[in-house]
Amino acid sequence: MGNRVGDSRTAVERGSERELVVRRTFDAPVRLVYDAWTKPELFKLWWAPRSSPVPMLSCEMDVRTGGGYRITFGHDAANARAFFGKYVEVTPPSRLVWTNDESDDGAVTTVTFEEEDSGTLLVLRELYPTKEALDASFVGMEDAAPEQFGQLDELLAGLGKGA
Repeated sequence: MGNRVGDSRTAVERGSERELVVRRTFDAPVRLVYDAWTKPELFKLWWAPRSSPVPMLSCEMDVRTGGGYRITFGHDAANARAFFGKYVEVTPPSRLVWTNDESDDGAVTTVTFEEEDSGTLLVLRELYPTKEALDASFVGMEDAAPEQFGQLDELLAGLGKGA
């Protein structure tokens, strides 16, 4: 649909009036990329952009259909902001679908992991309830996604050496 941004490896674009689509290929097997999205001890190492002034305080994940997650950011518990929701679909190691329940404007996020050559094509889709909700989120994602996925690349490179 347009408004494509990102870096040379990460494409961030609008799939429709209400859908954000992010694509990136990682030089790692599907199993490792999936693990980085589903194991809290790995997820917390790459999800928060380094440029963010607010650190991740906690990451809880019960990655199963019907399970939930809660990720908390802040400098202390009194001033923390939480992101949380439920896993709607978990199909290891190819697909995750979850809700973002922290606001009425929260998206439903779908992430797919596909083998591509010797790596993994990851496609993240966020479907928002309104065009305005997507508009508000799009501006932040165009900078955050390339940075987050760069950090994920670094993590995967280290994990691959131990595999």
